[in-house]
Amino acid sequence: MATFADLATILMSFFVLLLAFAEMDVLKFKQIAGSMKFAFGVQNQLEVSEIPKGTSVIALEFRPGQPQPTPIDVIMQHTTDSTLAELDFQPGESDRAAGQSRESGNLSGSDDPDIPQTDPQTMALARELAEQLSSSIEQDAIEIEALGQQVIIRIKENASFPAGSAFLQPQFWPVVRKIGSLVNDLPGEILVSGHTDDIRTSNELFRSNWELSAQRALAVADQLLRVEGFDDGRMAVIGLADSRPLEPNDSAENRRRNRRVEITISQGKPKFTSPLELNAP
Repeated sequence: MATFADLATILMSFFVLLLAFAEMDVLKFKQIAGSMKFAFGVQNQLEVSEIPKGTSVIALEFRPGQPQPTPIDVIMQHTTDSTLAELDFQPGESDRAAGQSRESGNLSGSDDPDIPQTDPQTMALARELAEQLSSSIEQDAIEIEALGQQVIIRIKENASFPAGSAFLQPQFWPVVRKIGSLVNDLPGEILVSGHTDDIRTSNELFRSNWELSAQRALAVADQLLRVEGFDDGRMAVIGLADSRPLEPNDSAENRRRNRRVEITISQGKPKFTSPLELNAP
């Protein structure tokens, strides 16, 4: 006990000496104590004037993406008469321009013998395709025209391609593949042609409208080839730029109509003749 008492006395004297030599900075001590108190929320009183709100890390670190317009400019509601036996199909621009009726027998819409008359079988084929693709026609995504022995399925730009781009919208792939499955069962040659307006493209990816129209035609042809059993030997792909406009390029609406991709099914077959010989004088 005596040894323990001596040790305790010595330790107490040691700590008293340490305390006597120590210098206490009261102001600094209060600052440190206050910082610890507010950091751990001890006796911290806050006046809440509104509901606490969190901070979004995404809003601070990222920008919102640029909204893209819908492929279809105007979404309209259509009502159809279920009692109709067939769609009201228009044979083509020439028929509307001349105002000829179907009962007259001149389905090409002109008395000019140079303009081919629309074959009744071709007209029936065009009507059948229009019935199969009625939903896309109602959405103003495609239109069908019968001319001579040709059926033209016209794919409009507003539903298929972004402006100045040859990237076919993924939501339009099923429409093109459905067209491919329908035309694959039809006889004749298939021509896929791309068309633009007369405004020169400013996209760095395309050197001219010829290249843009050709790439759009290739994008449509690629989806046609993905149809099972599609005969690629019947198909040709070309780009025509602004050389075959449907309307004069004098307004925004006409230019929009001229930007298109056409799938043409030719029922007639070309006639081949023997080569011409040049007789020497």
